[in-house]
Amino acid sequence: MQAQTSSAPAMPGMAMGGTSTDLFVMVGSDFDRPGLVPRANYNIGIGHTFAFLKKDFLGDELTFAYTYENSGTHGFFHTKYGEHTESAGLMKNFALPKTQVVSGYTWLQGGITSYTGNAHVENRFDGGVSLGAIVHFNSKNGIWIQESYCKVNTVPWFTTTSFGYTYSW
Repeated sequence: MQAQTSSAPAMPGMAMGGTSTDLFVMVGSDFDRPGLVPRANYNIGIGHTFAFLKKDFLGDELTFAYTYENSGTHGFFHTKYGEHTESAGLMKNFALPKTQVVSGYTWLQGGITSYTGNAHVENRFDGGVSLGAIVHFNSKNGIWIQESYCKVNTVPWFTTTSFGYTYSW
């Protein structure tokens, strides 16, 4: 993910008003409420920044992601109870003052989550909002750090703390 401004490139190697495509992989832990029960959360996705969306206050990057979350009793170990989510999102990248190494973003997501391990698969709407930072190593590589708040209408809300890697081209 690359933050850009209208006057100059915000990150090394990014052209003014340009676009980028980003592949991201993140790992983290959900803390389900109530009780702060830790659960594994693994995410992979792709996003594309569009130059014509730069002035849109909601976002400049469309994303598609797949997330696996362990819903069983073993925390970070795989169990037959899983939560599989396919989501689309809108991300807003922004520069942080006095640095070109770190940028920030907000991310709105919505999708379908499927609960497995029961007699039948249960599909539900899953919505979330994230706030994060990206530490840029160069114009193509960076590390994400994010905090997310998510809600599925049939289960308690949960937060996810994640970190991950992104490759941009």
